[in-house]
Formats: sequence, structure tokens, C-alpha cells
Amino acid sequence: MILVTILIYFCILLIFSKITSRKANNETFYRGNRRSPWYMVAFGMVGASISGITFVSVPGMAYKMNMTYLQMCIGFIFGYFIVAFFLLPIYYKHNLTTIYSYLKDRMGNHSYKTGASFFIISKIIGAAVRFYVVCIILQKFVLDNLGIPFILTVPVMVMLIWFYTRKGGIKTLVWTDTFQTLCMFSALILIIYYTIKCLDFTPMEAYHAICDSKYSQIFVFDDWVSRQNFWKQFLSGIFVVIVMTGLDQDMMQKNLTCKTLRDAQKDMCTYGFAFVPANLLFLALGILLILLAQKQQMPFPESPDDLLPMFAASGYMGNMVVVFFTIGIVAASFSSADSAITAITTSICVDIMDSPKDEKLRKYTHLGVAILFVIFIILFKQINSTSVIDAIYIICSYTYGPLLGIFGFGIFTKRRANDQVTPYIAILSPIICYAIDWYSSHHLGYKLGYELLMLNGLITFSGLYLFSHKNNAKICA
Repeated sequence: MILVTILIYFCILLIFSKITSRKANNETFYRGNRRSPWYMVAFGMVGASISGITFVSVPGMAYKMNMTYLQMCIGFIFGYFIVAFFLLPIYYKHNLTTIYSYLKDRMGNHSYKTGASFFIISKIIGAAVRFYVVCIILQKFVLDNLGIPFILTVPVMVMLIWFYTRKGGIKTLVWTDTFQTLCMFSALILIIYYTIKCLDFTPMEAYHAICDSKYSQIFVFDDWVSRQNFWKQFLSGIFVVIVMTGLDQDMMQKNLTCKTLRDAQKDMCTYGFAFVPANLLFLALGILLILLAQKQQMPFPESPDDLLPMFAASGYMGNMVVVFFTIGIVAASFSSADSAITAITTSICVDIMDSPKDEKLRKYTHLGVAILFVIFIILFKQINSTSVIDAIYIICSYTYGPLLGIFGFGIFTKRRANDQVTPYIAILSPIICYAIDWYSSHHLGYKLGYELLMLNGLITFSGLYLFSHKNNAKICA
């Protein structure tokens, strides 16, 4: 049933691809001809930002850390406003295909290549982690029983994505993401409905049960050491959005397909507000699943990520829920993985290879990125030992931090950067952060969390400032 559901879903995506890729060229692939309706971009971006990670991990987070994840989601809103009214005007002013082109004019070629390289590394790791979720769940609940190995599952799933994005690129994704977001939220609401039904609750009884649960705590103000402290989560949420959206070619590429800056700002603010209610639904589902497990006296899974699959993918709540779960997780995973592969292809061709008009190079690069994607997913399966959503933010703290520092230096100072040393500073900064984190956890008893991102950016910024020159630089902002 799961395999048939995926096949039908993929056929629908192919129809979208066929329609949107007519007369496609590099301008279509990279920028969607700058004709995307802002409301479609906004709706599709919700699904692309949420990904399969949220669909699986966030419900389980209610068991591990209550509903405190919403504190970070509140920070997301402020982060999106900063991106909309501070970074987007810079990108539109210079008519950028990739946002890292800004660094070339402002700081020099070495800084430009460093920024693009850190994005490529960060995105391929983060996107591989996200897509790993859907592959491992399909493997665990379906394909192992059929004798199909994980090493075969991954390339087949990735090649499906490559197939429907290879021509239309970002133009196709604006439409497929809208469809996939609709599928994801429809599946989420229907799963919540069936969970309430299994609990023999009315919707109002379910609401009161969630509010009365010990897992419904949202705010933590009293414990400054805790990683769930409000101000740590709130500030981390702001900086995570600035870096993982505002300084991320994947997220910004779709926004740059809007017709005007005003349209792009409307779409950014709209989907920024959507994150709190969206994640509230996921966390509410998590609490309902905990109550269902307690009612049935079922043992909790070792990993919180397995809470939703334990009920939804196993057939416990019926075959319809299996179908809804499959649609939801595939929609969420595909919508983030397809845009990641497209954005990485764009950055390699435009930023690294400096060949934005070479269609043959773009096609080969797109295929090569898909193959590299497969390799990273398989590698992650061998080394992952923590909650998947936690792992993504830890990884991004190390790899996105230098981007925060480089862009911060370029935008907020008028000093001339020492372009030659930028790559060394960007590489050294995560190493220093790791050393600080190791010392703090082993000797001070404090483990750094998402604040690593801010520390990493500050160290990079300080290094660039230390080696810069007083002469005024060419300011592009």
C-alpha cells in the first residue's frame, strides 16, 4: 500500500514537471523567469521548510522536551521579518541569481567562493539528514520485509526527485511545493482526527486533554542552564532563520523568483507566521499519541522520532492512516530534498564554475549532486546517534556560522576585507567552537546548544574584522 501510494504521488509530480518545464532553459531552472505568484511561493515554502524531519521528529519532541520547541518557532517569526526587510532588499537591488554573488563585489573572490562552498557543504549535509528520515522509515516498516536493502532504497528515492526536477528546476518546484504542502497538512489533520477517534475523545475533550497534560509546557524562564530556556530558544530561532533562510540559497532561490521585492516580502512574512500554528499542530499530535500509548499500556519507543511511526506506519490506526502518513512524510521530504538539490546545482554552476549559461554543465551537475546526495544519506545512517532534528541544528551551528559572520561583516562594516585570509578564518572558526564546547561540557558542566550558531558567527566576524583594513570598501548594500 505504501509503495502504491508513493508511485501515484510521484506520477502527479511528473505531471506538474511536464507542464512547467516546457521551453525550459537555465533562466527557468535558476530563477523561474521571475514570474512566480507570491502566495504560491509562500504556501509552498511552508512545506519546503518543514520537511520530513518535522513530520516525524516534532511529535516525538513533546515526549522529550514538552512543547518548548514553540519558543524557537516564536523566534522564527522575528527572523523572517529581518530577512524580509533587511536582506531581501539587498538581493533584489543587485538582481542576484545566487545570494553569494553579493560577497564577490563586497569582499572579493575568495570570500565569494568560501561563502558558496560553506553553503554547499551545509546544505548537502542538512538535506541528506532530512531525507534520511523518509528512507529509513520506509525501510523499517516496508522494504525490510520485502528483502530490499537500504543501499537500494536511497538511490531509487533520490533518482525519483532528480527525474521531475531535471528540466524545470526552480519553476517546477514552486508548483510542486504548493501541491506537496497541501498534501502534508491534509495528512497531518487527518492523522490527528484518527488519533482523537482512537482515544474516544470529542475535539473539545482532546483540546482539554492536551492543555491538562504535563507535556504541554511551552515556556521555560527559570532554568538558565537548560537548553530549553526561553531566551536561548528564542534568540536561536531568530539566528537560525537568518542563516538557514536568509543566507541559504535553497530557501532564498524561491523567494527570488517573485516578480517584485514587495511580493517577495509578502511571501516571506506570510509563511513566517505559519510556523507557530503548524508546529503547534505537530506537538499537539505528539501529546495525543502519548495519551494513546498510555491508554493502550504500550511501551514508549527508545527514540522519540519513532513515536508517530509506531502508530501511523504500523497499521495500528487502520490502513487509511498508513496512506495519510505515507503521503505526509513523502510530501514533506520531497519538498525539501528537491529544492536542496536544485539550489546546490545552481550554486555550483553559477558560483563555483562561473558558468550560468552552460546548460550541458547544469544537467551534468544536477545528476552529480543527486549521486552525492545518495552517498551522504548512506553515510549519515552509519554515524547518526541523536534525535534527527537536533542533529540538523547542531550541524548547521558549525557550518552555517561562518556564513553568518561573513555576511555580517560585509553588511555591517565599511572596512575592506583581507580576502585572502577569509577561507582560513571560516575553517578555523568551527574548530574553535568545537574546542570551546568540549571544554565547557567537560570542565564547566555546561553543554552548548543552538547558541553555537551565534558564537560561531561572532568568531568569524571578529577574525575578519581583525585582519581587515581601515580603507573604505566598496559597499553593495
